[in-house]
Amino acid sequence: MKRIAVICIFFVAGAAWAQAPAQTGPRPPRFGPTVHSPEVDSNGRVTFRYRAPNAKEVIVLRDGGSPLPMKMDDQGVWTATTEPLAPDFYPYSFVVDGAMTPDPANPFLKPMYKIALGQSVVHVPGPASLSWEWNDVPHGTVTNHFYKSGIIGDDRNFYVYTPPNYDPHRKQPYPVLYLLHGFSDDASAWTTIGRANVILDNLIARGIAKPMLIVNTLGYGVPEIINGGFNFDPALAKINNDKFVAALLAEVIPQIEKEYHVSKKAEGRAIAGLSMGGAESLSAGLNHPDTFAWVGGFSSATIMLDSDTSKTFPSVDAKINSQLRLLWIACGTDDQLIKSNRQFEDWLRSKGVSFTPIETPGAHTWMVWRRNLREFAPLLFRPPSQ
Repeated sequence: MKRIAVICIFFVAGAAWAQAPAQTGPRPPRFGPTVHSPEVDSNGRVTFRYRAPNAKEVIVLRDGGSPLPMKMDDQGVWTATTEPLAPDFYPYSFVVDGAMTPDPANPFLKPMYKIALGQSVVHVPGPASLSWEWNDVPHGTVTNHFYKSGIIGDDRNFYVYTPPNYDPHRKQPYPVLYLLHGFSDDASAWTTIGRANVILDNLIARGIAKPMLIVNTLGYGVPEIINGGFNFDPALAKINNDKFVAALLAEVIPQIEKEYHVSKKAEGRAIAGLSMGGAESLSAGLNHPDTFAWVGGFSSATIMLDSDTSKTFPSVDAKINSQLRLLWIACGTDDQLIKSNRQFEDWLRSKGVSFTPIETPGAHTWMVWRRNLREFAPLLFRPPSQ
């Protein structure tokens, strides 16, 4: 198994649910005045610019915001300015005469799995109190591992965050959070656009979260599922979930427990994820409470599981309450998956399963999921009395 260490990563990856695939669109001329984009003012307003003198229409498509029409000046530069935005990291793309393209003036990209072009990202900076902002605190390390999957049959990778001052010889092994990405993301998504390593650095420094490892593994049991975009076959989605869970249990976890000084008990393992990864986390966690005692789903795409919930969770009933320390289910109230999440919660209630329901403002975006992680991580690996 190969391994590459990356300390304090600052690249961006991933994608939001229901975002149209990136396409190669019109490009600005190779010569001419430099276009400065994006530009963030002191009030949090963002100005986008794109040079395309022959375009008929250019729109800014933003995660968590309405499409923003742009206007062209006499130099062929299209411009649009947002309202003041709350401090955060915002993915966006330009739609140029119907074709989607990232911002060619912005090197800050979040790539997508098996798709050449991803979304651009703009950072509206905020105070140090925001957990995803870089602070002068001890920082952990992120390591990229590569391996050949015998179950899935491809070469793949996973990232491991080790907390500041990780000690492979300390008496007590470290707990592990297996944190899964969504459909169209790659394995780096939570480490980068999710800012998971930065969030944990800050929470640990403040004494809010326990020092823990985070594992971000590639979430496709059938990688070709991505080829059809979001119009995937339900039967293929089920196979994708089942093979992913099998590879996680039989390949990834054993590698983690061989390479790192971590707990091998359910009480020392947590699993959570967003969208597709949320569905995978619920599937893996609830069907294997002997492996994971802490389970979280963020905007879980339960539509990627069997339409008959009882078939996905055949053994789940009130008895699981004695095994799970936490079952945490969160979703934004503007998320198109809120209905299916509420239906899943109703099913859990019908089975007598205890869980913590969380609904927050927001849609199916990283702005919601970063906050989910900020609230979820401090709950993990605590004694029952805490």
